[in-house]
Amino acid sequence: MHVKSNINQHLSQLYKEHSGKVLATLVRLLGDFDLAEEAMHEAFSVALDSWDKQGIPTNPTAWLISTGRFKAIDSLRRKKRFGELESDLQRQIDELEEHHQSLSQQGIEDDQLRMIFTCCHPAIDPQIQIPLTLREVCGLSTEEIASAFLVSPSTMAQRIVRGKNKIQQAKIPFVIPELSELPERLDAVLSVIYLVFNEGYSASRGDSLLRIDLSNEAIRLARLVLALLVDSEVMGLLALMLLHESRRKARTDADGNIILLEDQDRNLWQQSYIDEGVTLVQQAIATRRVGAYTLQAAIAAVHAQSDGNTDWDQVIALYSVLLQVEPSPVIELNRAVAIAMRDGEQAGLNIMDAILARGELLDYHKIHSTRGELLRRLGHSQGAIVAFEQALILVKQVPEQRFLQQKLTQLKNQ
Repeated sequence: MHVKSNINQHLSQLYKEHSGKVLATLVRLLGDFDLAEEAMHEAFSVALDSWDKQGIPTNPTAWLISTGRFKAIDSLRRKKRFGELESDLQRQIDELEEHHQSLSQQGIEDDQLRMIFTCCHPAIDPQIQIPLTLREVCGLSTEEIASAFLVSPSTMAQRIVRGKNKIQQAKIPFVIPELSELPERLDAVLSVIYLVFNEGYSASRGDSLLRIDLSNEAIRLARLVLALLVDSEVMGLLALMLLHESRRKARTDADGNIILLEDQDRNLWQQSYIDEGVTLVQQAIATRRVGAYTLQAAIAAVHAQSDGNTDWDQVIALYSVLLQVEPSPVIELNRAVAIAMRDGEQAGLNIMDAILARGELLDYHKIHSTRGELLRRLGHSQGAIVAFEQALILVKQVPEQRFLQQKLTQLKNQ
């Protein structure tokens, strides 16, 4: 019983970290999203009993893919027996049995990149490209994706189904595009990678602030894209993620509680990531084609190199340029925080209140928690309590809930 429990835990971890790779390769082998998903889940189910009896294979990912492929063939044979589209099904079975595609580790790694480019094909509605990729490549739940896009789970589920149907109907090839085709898909691909990293860096919900598997996956995918296309914004995105990830060990304590940037132990920051990130920022800026990712990376580089004495003038100047490149109330909020650090809490509060007065970010917990902190520092305890309580209503992540509750307890016990 104990062994089976260990196998179950191992499979759960494998599913969390590698189901995207398994699914991507099965889609390449089978040419059908729904069949690939069904085969993948069957393979994981078979593994529970098989590995309990025979032990965990040397290459579990390849085992799951191979098992999924055979399960798909069995499923097609069953359909053929029921007389559904017999000639087409027989052709598909013959192709699957005759062509034993390689399951090399590099091939499996490349399949996820192929899947991203397939989901981000120009023939697919831009509104659907990113959610479809997050679901099929990165394994985010429909609920997590719906939350990120501020729509209902049912609406998001319909969009994802439409995207999969489009791939089938338009016969979109499962390939990494030619170099000449890369630029038109790049924005969507980078958006996907960035959203995956954000979910890993600060999970939208759940018991943990971090999902290290997603952060690592986003960084790996960005490296693959940069190897395909040396582009300033690919450099900028990779730099941004490395610089943020460099602080991971310092962002929470042993109990998973949040530690703010100003209170972090900088000795825990990963210097190799900082060095690589700063170098990439410099290379991206040298191209003179600076976009939103590079500007955000430049801001992160200022923080990473500050030794506790942040150059707020530089941070504010970079945020001002970023606002021109990509106008956004979230960027405006981040700039307001920097202004509060340079010019005092009230200066930052004035900007945040203006954002809320426009009806923007009303449901964004971070603007309320940030206002609460600035009000607390000004000694406006009652206003801080109201702001923290509003943030607590909106936040879905357990560590952030604990952090806000601690702030409220401290204020109420003064």
